[in-house]
Amino acid sequence: MEKKYKLTRHAPSGDLAFFVKHYWIVSWDLTGEEPYLQHVIPNPCVNMVIEHGKSGIFGPAKHKFSYLLKEKGCVFGVKFKPGGFYPFCKRPISSLTERAATIAGMFGADAGCVESSILSQTNERRMVELAEKILRPKLPDKDENIIFVNRIIDRINEDRDIIKVDDVCRYFHINIRKLQRLFDQYVGVSPKWVIKLCRLQNAAESVDRGQACDWLKLSSDLGYFDQSHFIKDFRTVIGQTPEEYARGKN
Repeated sequence: MEKKYKLTRHAPSGDLAFFVKHYWIVSWDLTGEEPYLQHVIPNPCVNMVIEHGKSGIFGPAKHKFSYLLKEKGCVFGVKFKPGGFYPFCKRPISSLTERAATIAGMFGADAGCVESSILSQTNERRMVELAEKILRPKLPDKDENIIFVNRIIDRINEDRDIIKVDDVCRYFHINIRKLQRLFDQYVGVSPKWVIKLCRLQNAAESVDRGQACDWLKLSSDLGYFDQSHFIKDFRTVIGQTPEEYARGKN
């Protein structure tokens, strides 16, 4: 299928790399063509999004997000590392989950001016430079909890045997309540949700590689007591039921 948009990513400068995962730019030109619905899988990161009339700072989402691309446009984003936005806002990231904050409120920059400045550029590195000029005046001290949170999430991603929060607690020698408070404050979603997200994405990736997936075993491993709830969550995160997703890859 012909790609309907262009996605590029750019690494942050050294002084911002502790907090920022990368910058992303999506651009498209569908002039004279049908609009295209693009689906985005959720992740445990805060994003600052620059888009004409729709800019804001968005917390982690728990559901698949769909965006209608039409005519011609461009969106610029700052993807913070898990936990990386907390030192900027100094309030639990859970207060941003499924919500948005204003750029003016967080960084003192007028959204309209930011949109005009960044989105008028044709050079992507220049777009990144302008975004970093917004972040630098508010650059906080490094917070070691960000490193710890990312170690946990990286481990969940890498170790498919982690299927319960207790597994994380044992591996990192941390009390479950402390872990939950840490994720509420720094990540915005629970460790249980991050495990579920990773395992569901793992299952989808297995199908992508042409491997059969034992959906019943996976649902049982993840603690589902019936398959209907598993199917509902899979659809919420991936956008299709397991069977629909598998058929689409055949």
